[in-house]
This record gives sequence, C-alpha cells and structure tokens, in this order.
Amino acid sequence: MPRSSLSSSLSTPKVDFAIDMGHPLLNHTVDGFLKIGAVAASRVAVEETYHCIKKGSVSSNGLEKSLKKMCKEGAYWGAVAGVYVGMEYGMERVRGTRDWKNAMLGGAATGALVSAASSNNGEKIVIDAIAGGAIATAVEFINYLT
Repeated sequence: MPRSSLSSSLSTPKVDFAIDMGHPLLNHTVDGFLKIGAVAASRVAVEETYHCIKKGSVSSNGLEKSLKKMCKEGAYWGAVAGVYVGMEYGMERVRGTRDWKNAMLGGAATGALVSAASSNNGEKIVIDAIAGGAIATAVEFINYLT
C-alpha cells in the first residue's frame, strides 16, 4: 500500500537588526523599544482587521483610527519594554553578574516608574513594582526551563 509522509520542522522566524547608538545601554533600550513596539502595533493591526472583516466594511475614518491606535499601543508597550531592558542591563552592569535577580530588580524598577508616571498613589506604585518584579522573574525562570 502506498504511503506518503510530510516531514518538516517549524521554527520561530528570527528578525534581527542592530542599531548602534554608541553605548550598549542605549542599544539594548532602543532594541527592546522597537521589537516590542512592533509586536504591539502588529497585535492592534490584527485586531482591527478582524473588526473590519466582522463589520464587512472599511472606511477612511476607521483606517485612520486604527493607525493612530497602532502607533499609540506600539509607543506605549515599546516604551515599557525599553525601560525594562535598560533597567535589566543597568542592573547587570552595576551588580557585575548576569542572573535572575537582574530581571527581578529591573522589573520592579520598571513597574514603579511606569506606575509613577501614570499615577501619584504611593501604594499603587509599590504594588506595581512588586508585580513588575514578579512577572519579570517568572519570565526569566520560564526562559531558563525552555
């Protein structure tokens, strides 16, 4: 009996580019901003495309709103990622070692800074710092397992 099989592998696409800002801290920060900003903008583009398909029409006003939303989300998430990457790299340089504690401290500092920029409530800033540190540490541990 004839058989056929399909043999292939699935790999994550890798898009890598380098922007030299003249200092490693700036290079890491800009890289984080651009990569995560692009992911956020892509997410909005897919959501907006879904809504257009569901609605069955596209208007120039709707397209303009979608583009503004893409830029806003991309800039926001890119800024948060840039701050985190810069903080983690800074912690690594200050501490002189590369480990999970840098992620924890960078995440806590980022959570506090983002929270402080958006609110003046001291307790919320502390809670967001704890959340940022916990999320960054969890991601670091998950990356270690894979």
